[in-house]
Amino acid sequence: MGSGIWRRLVPSVEDTDPDMRRMRHYLILLGICSFVGFQIWRGVFTNFAVESAGITAPQMGMIQGLRELPGLLAVLVIFLLRLLPEHRLALAAAASMGLGIAMTGFFPSYAGLLLTTLIMSTGFHYFETVAQSLALQHMPPSRLPLFLGQLGSWTGLAGLVGLGLAFLLSGRLDERQLLLAGGTLLVGGALFAGLRWPHFRERVPQHKHMILRRRYSLYYALTFLAGARRQIFVAFAVFLMVERYGFTVKEITGLYLLNSLVTLLAAPQIGRLVGWMGERFVVRLEYSSLILVFWGYTVADSRWLLALLFVTDQLLFLMSMAIRTWFQKIADPADVAPSMAAGFTINHIAAVVIPPLGGLMWALDYRLTFYLGMLLACGSLLLALRMRTEQPTPDPAGLAELPQEA
Repeated sequence: MGSGIWRRLVPSVEDTDPDMRRMRHYLILLGICSFVGFQIWRGVFTNFAVESAGITAPQMGMIQGLRELPGLLAVLVIFLLRLLPEHRLALAAAASMGLGIAMTGFFPSYAGLLLTTLIMSTGFHYFETVAQSLALQHMPPSRLPLFLGQLGSWTGLAGLVGLGLAFLLSGRLDERQLLLAGGTLLVGGALFAGLRWPHFRERVPQHKHMILRRRYSLYYALTFLAGARRQIFVAFAVFLMVERYGFTVKEITGLYLLNSLVTLLAAPQIGRLVGWMGERFVVRLEYSSLILVFWGYTVADSRWLLALLFVTDQLLFLMSMAIRTWFQKIADPADVAPSMAAGFTINHIAAVVIPPLGGLMWALDYRLTFYLGMLLACGSLLLALRMRTEQPTPDPAGLAELPQEA
């Protein structure tokens, strides 16, 4: 009974191609381990930095700014592919992330946290870049939306586990032990994946140099605006709830847990929706709804409404998978890896620009920050109207072929 319910929530993406099946398991395992480790790090890091390392607010700002630098330099992945096969680079990046998490508790100083955060973040951003590239290369268009939904569901479960472990074990283990456990789990998962699946066939040889093509300009623009919108959510939505409405640490943690649950349940269904209705419909739905969400932040007068907007924002963010599945349809197969790296860099330009700009606007009137978000969402919606994709098939992502509950 339980397995049948799980299959409905997280539908299988079975295929007769054994290499595709192995890659799917490979990415899911690494994704689960990375999200468990990252959520433990996120749940513990701030307390460890303040209580054990004595980090001040300006120092924390520098650490968090440095955390986004590897995302801005994700384009360097292209050159690393000359040294390592792409699936091996994913392993190295995941292990680097785990090493940075595990080391954090042993360096309780400003310089030490700068170093360990840089190691962790480099691994995180490079793993995300390469994992997206591998998914686009190894999954056919008819299967990609459902696989991304499945992967999102598993990582949502991993987020629940990571936050839950940080919450439940915080009274029994100190921060250093929790960070060591999370990092060790990730390094161990990477080593196991490397031993279990040591080789993959490269389906299409990837370009090993920088590629910026004019015909991908719409993808670049949508990617930049998506990063800008995400920064407003990350930097200012929680700040609004804490500063103006007095949300406690327990309440914010509870909302993050709820977001992980939403990801677990909704990601595979959104994958179905993308495969069924097509990318253009999904991104138009996302951006038009996002305009209402940002407007809601400007007029919200209750804590319950803010919590609802926060969770809705996460639900809409899951729809961004449609940009990747759309890119797979328009791209030259040999352009996928360098384009994913370029896209990650473009996405993180917003991480440098939006927080300072939003902070200046906040000083004048906090609503201006969310009006900026509405403007970005309107721009994304207008650009999305220019998207051209294949016609959606009547069967949602091959669902008729999925195993049914016994």
